[in-house]
Amino acid sequence: MSVSWALMGGSHLEGRTVLVTGAAGFIGFHLANRLLAAGACVVGIDCVNAYYDVAIKEARLRELARWPAFRFKRCNITEHKAVRSIFESCKPEFVAHLAAQAGVRHSLTNPRAYVSSNVDGFLAILEACRAQTVRHLLYASSSSVYGADSKVPFQETDPAVTPVSLYAATKRADELMAEAYAHLFGVPATRLRFFTVYGPWGRPDMANFTFTKAAFEGRPIDVFNNGRMRRDFTYIVIEAVCRLLDQPPRSAAALLGLTIDRPHLIYNVGNHTPVELSEFIAMIEASVGRKVERRYLPMQPGDVPATFADVGRLARVTGFAPRTPLVEGIGRFVQWYKRFYGV
Repeated sequence: MSVSWALMGGSHLEGRTVLVTGAAGFIGFHLANRLLAAGACVVGIDCVNAYYDVAIKEARLRELARWPAFRFKRCNITEHKAVRSIFESCKPEFVAHLAAQAGVRHSLTNPRAYVSSNVDGFLAILEACRAQTVRHLLYASSSSVYGADSKVPFQETDPAVTPVSLYAATKRADELMAEAYAHLFGVPATRLRFFTVYGPWGRPDMANFTFTKAAFEGRPIDVFNNGRMRRDFTYIVIEAVCRLLDQPPRSAAALLGLTIDRPHLIYNVGNHTPVELSEFIAMIEASVGRKVERRYLPMQPGDVPATFADVGRLARVTGFAPRTPLVEGIGRFVQWYKRFYGV
């Protein structure tokens, strides 16, 4: 099977090596699958930890293993020597760093996991990219870095200096680390601030997954901030990542009319259409065909009331902006859930 990179707005990467960290994770799995379909050679790294059900991670890896051009290395990115060895052996031209300890609420109870994976682990990736002189490093950041004080829609030029969770703080630290490596060593890096990504093969700790599971099982759901939440739900996002992979910062800056003194750029990746939480729940109920009981609770520490992405920069560079309607994306997710779990 082949996918035209011309349709994605990028140069042909067929036959080139792309290293994807977090390949057993939600976004990493989808990216690796798309790259393999386009003819790229993909080296996946993942430690397959037990933050959520390992079975779904192993199932993703089985899907990827069907591609002859996929190689998998079970490795924790905090193992600096092992990471360096993998880079030296496969010599990737492009790196998509998606491995991280995810989850805002979990960071309240297990902070060391976030500093270890998101800060020390990212340092290992930066050092390996520096040693191998990769053409482009894309890495996952988060809309969480904007904190609670930013205006909406969130713009890449916003300060992002008031994180409200340790998770957000570690992702912001990643951005500053990459900025330093771009300045000191010329590592060309692009940060992707993802906005509430969902879809088939998604993470079981995400709202669309937990609400769908509760609906099928007839259990109540917790609705925080008494339902007064708005989220910029974004379906998968792989198209945006693929289009940016072959657009390193300096060439992208030229398209934006920007002059940059270091090869480092940032993009919001969101559906730019915030949806009320009550509407989101109603869509899940309609797709599942069952009502769910709601337990209204106060705002959780680390949460923000609204997210909303300005994606003008992404659209100008790639000619693309995420636009899958939420009702359509939820329908696809629920159909996958039913197949995967035999509901």
